[in-house]
Amino acid sequence: MAITNKKNRFNLSTQNVIFVILLVLLVFLLGFLAFETRTQWDVSQNGRNSLSQASVEALQRLHGPVQVTAYATEQHAQFGDIRKILSDFIVLYQRNKPDLSLTFIDPTEQPKLAQEAGVHVNGEMVITYNQRREHLTTINEQAFTNVLMRLARSDEKLIVALSGHGERKFDGAANYDLGEFGKQLRINGFNTQIFNLAIEQGVPIKASALVIASPQTDLLAGEVDKLLEYIDSGGNLLWLVDQESLRGLLPLTEKLHLTLTPGVVVDPQAEQLKAPITFALGASYGQHAITHNFDYITVFPFARQITLNENEEWQGVPLVEVAQQGWVETGALDGKLTFDQAEDIAGPVSIAAALTRVINDKEQRVIVVGSGHFLANSYLGNGGNLDFGINLINWLVGDDELITIQPRATLDDHLTLSETELTIIVVSFLIVLPIILLVSGFVIRWRRQKRRI
Repeated sequence: MAITNKKNRFNLSTQNVIFVILLVLLVFLLGFLAFETRTQWDVSQNGRNSLSQASVEALQRLHGPVQVTAYATEQHAQFGDIRKILSDFIVLYQRNKPDLSLTFIDPTEQPKLAQEAGVHVNGEMVITYNQRREHLTTINEQAFTNVLMRLARSDEKLIVALSGHGERKFDGAANYDLGEFGKQLRINGFNTQIFNLAIEQGVPIKASALVIASPQTDLLAGEVDKLLEYIDSGGNLLWLVDQESLRGLLPLTEKLHLTLTPGVVVDPQAEQLKAPITFALGASYGQHAITHNFDYITVFPFARQITLNENEEWQGVPLVEVAQQGWVETGALDGKLTFDQAEDIAGPVSIAAALTRVINDKEQRVIVVGSGHFLANSYLGNGGNLDFGINLINWLVGDDELITIQPRATLDDHLTLSETELTIIVVSFLIVLPIILLVSGFVIRWRRQKRRI
């Protein structure tokens, strides 16, 4: 009996030693893996603790070190330890780009450096890349990533807009205007400028693209000639066309080999989603750089059909197809709208097109959209309208690599705990739980010893 007990004790001791050895090896293995690889999961709403895909792509386009210099004191009157806030924020970017550095300078201790850098706000950041710099006073992903996207541009891009005929204004605040879109263009590193063909000799040579945004009066014949000369010279164009008259621009449609059908697109699917039936919903997109991986719904109020005519000069791609169960309404828009087989055109309907051709050894790019409303202040916030609009401009000026979904604004709220709640959590995990585990260990050990006896 004694021999058996000794044998059992020996086996149990051997098992315990093996268990301890394996446990130590496991700990070392986990430590090694944790040191060599880093994996994290973000379970917060909207992924607030990790970067969006747009931000990651913006970092990938920065081929070289990025220096972030934060001019911040040790304590901020409003935000407290602002340096920790900035460090926690920048580390999200450093995980994806290790050569992004952060340096702190106290503007009160070194006022001369702050003055030379043009810093005016405590906590202001100066981001430098390829000898170009941007200032930022807002601490959020959307603002910081927009700065990176501006720095990623190889040179300054000028977008000029036709004026003098009641066009939608890039700096206008009216519902009809494109003020919000113009603001987003400037945030993304574009310069915008208006010009009048009745005064100017032609489109500025330094312009990367021309925008014609829904003129309300007819262009003079001489102005149309200047536009056609611009197209013949290889200039890039974004033409926003509404359901009204072409305002003297019929020769432009002929130059581009397009047919712009009169009438307004009617989309019953929009009505099912509690939107006006004259709002065409874009969900089907052509195969193009602008729409690559773009799976957001876009909204085109009062859209008109655009048809690409076969020709050997231009290569065309329909960008957006709408109203699969709808039609082009050629009659009046009052009363209940019904499809008239004799007069109306059945869907699906193409309402945007991208055209390219090679001229003077350079690719010329043209986009025509059958709704100027979709970029207007009233409708820019619907669906993916802003993303789609920025993609159009990026492609027009040749910044294909910057075509992406715009960085999101953070939606998630902070979890705020009271002092009592924090105390309970600390006591529970640091005191109560270890005591329970310790007592459990002693109980198990006592039972094993009792069995041996």
